[in-house]
Amino acid sequence: MAARAQRLIQRFPEPIIHFIADLHLAPETPGALAIFERFLAGEARHGSALYILGDLFDVWVGDDDRRSGQRVIAALRALTAAGVTVGLIPGNRDFLLGTRFAAASGVERLADPSRLELAEGPILLSHGDALCTADTDYQAFRRQTRDPAWQAAFLARPLTERRAIAHRLRADSERAKPAKSWASMDVEEAEVCALLRAQRAKRLIHGHTHRPGNHVLDIDGQRAERWVLGAWSEEQGDALRLQDGVLTRLTLA
Repeated sequence: MAARAQRLIQRFPEPIIHFIADLHLAPETPGALAIFERFLAGEARHGSALYILGDLFDVWVGDDDRRSGQRVIAALRALTAAGVTVGLIPGNRDFLLGTRFAAASGVERLADPSRLELAEGPILLSHGDALCTADTDYQAFRRQTRDPAWQAAFLARPLTERRAIAHRLRADSERAKPAKSWASMDVEEAEVCALLRAQRAKRLIHGHTHRPGNHVLDIDGQRAERWVLGAWSEEQGDALRLQDGVLTRLTLA
């Protein structure tokens, strides 16, 4: 994973910052969408910033496809209009989120990784899929689909064709999963340590793996942490809240 990270400056004194990932919002997940709307109208407004670390949507085939995004865009626009900064790192399901989505929602599209500068030290933010280097088939697919030429060619296709391609790719991915080990689909600790070392950071927050937890690492004799966000369901969501330098996990309903 490239060590270069987008640098984000948090200018608020004693900020409250929230982090979420892997909501996989779609017309078929009305429960998760309702939890998201309640979170944005409530808890998220007590913070100064919200960072969405990938897979806000279950699939996104281009900013011209508004079939499943209108309520999400409206909720995000209301939050940013209330003065809360919202940053979004696209994930493996919604890497085609573009400038029109950002303009409509008021969200800032961020690089992966991004570096959040705080008084107590930087925190690295990532979706996490680039750290799963043992899954070589996925990494080849990721390199292809992040190529600007591939994206331009894909977005030039008719919307109905793009939806069909996305459906087929998702089905292929699900069929391939049983043949892969759990370890191969998780992040590689060596990659995490290399990234933190290169960025001189001691905390990383990411999603993608759907394995929420807090992992303590030793990097050159110093303690570091890897916080993993959980995937949302129809019954509850997962979030992290940062306040006074302390990360706390929230269960949203």
